[in-house]
Amino acid sequence: MIEVENLSKRYGDTVAVDGLTFTVRPGQVTGFLGPNGAGKSTTMRMILGLDRPTGGRVRIDGRSYRALPEPLRRVGALLDAGAVHGRRSAYHHLLWLAQSNRIPKARVREVLRLAGLEGVAGKRAGGFSLGMAQRLGIAAALLGDPPVLLFDEPVNGLDPEGVLWIRTLMHRLAEEGRTVLVSSHLMSEMALTARHLIVIGRGRLLADTSVREFVEAGARSHVRIRTPEPERMRDVLAAAGLEVGQAADGALEVYEAEETRIGELAEAHGLTLYEAGTRPGSLEEAFMRLTRDAVDHRGDVR
Repeated sequence: MIEVENLSKRYGDTVAVDGLTFTVRPGQVTGFLGPNGAGKSTTMRMILGLDRPTGGRVRIDGRSYRALPEPLRRVGALLDAGAVHGRRSAYHHLLWLAQSNRIPKARVREVLRLAGLEGVAGKRAGGFSLGMAQRLGIAAALLGDPPVLLFDEPVNGLDPEGVLWIRTLMHRLAEEGRTVLVSSHLMSEMALTARHLIVIGRGRLLADTSVREFVEAGARSHVRIRTPEPERMRDVLAAAGLEVGQAADGALEVYEAEETRIGELAEAHGLTLYEAGTRPGSLEEAFMRLTRDAVDHRGDVR
C-alpha cells in the first residue's frame, strides 16, 4: 500500500504538488492521471525518495522508501526507460541491480524471459529501440518480485503486442495482491487497464474514485447520428426537446435519447439516416471535462 499524506513540493515560487492526500491500495491497478505539468512525475519521484517533499509524507507499507532495506525487494519502478548504462548488456544491467539488493542471479533470467528479452540479453542496452528499452525497464521493476510497483507511461514505444502484454501483466500483478500505480496519458489504455483512478491537476487532487464512477459522473452516453441533412435534423431534434451536440467529424450527438425515438422523428420528417448508434460515455470525455481548467497549454483544433 502507498499512503500519500498532505504531500507538497515547491521549486522556488512554483508549486508542483499542493497538499496531495490519497491511498493506492493492493489488489487493483490504480491509474494516475493528469495533464502535462500536473505534478504526476514529481509525486512519483517523491514516493520513491528521489525528491524530498517540501511538506507532507509518503509511506510504503508503513515506511518511507529511504527506510526500506533492499528496496528493490519491496518496490519496483519504471520512471525513465533510458536510465541505463548504454554499454552494458541487458543481462549485466539487470545483474548489477540484482547484486545491489541481494537478489538471486537466477531471477535475472526469469525477468528477461518474462519481458521477452531472452534473445537480446547479451546486446548492449544503448542500442535498444524505445520499445525494447521499455521492456528492459519493466524487467528491472519486476526484478525483486516486489509487492509494490510504479510505472510511468509503461506502454510508450510498445507495439500492439507489447501493449497487450503489459496490460495483461498489470492485471495479473494486481490479481496477485500487489499494489500497482500506473501513470499514463493514454485514456483508451487506462480504460482497459485501471480499476481505480487518482486524477490531479496543477498539483492538486481532482478525483479519487473508481473508473466506472468517474466515467458515469463526468461523461454522458449519446446517440451518434450521420445524415445528409444535418441542419434540418438538428432542427427536428431540437423541436422535440432533445439536446444536440456536434462531433469533430460533423456527426450529430444526441443526449438523453433513444435510437428508436430518433428513428421515428427522422421517418416522420422524411429524413435519411446513414448512422444512428448509441455511444457510451468515455474516460477521455470525463477526463477532459474534469481537467479543462487545469491545462496550461491548449492547441487550436479548429
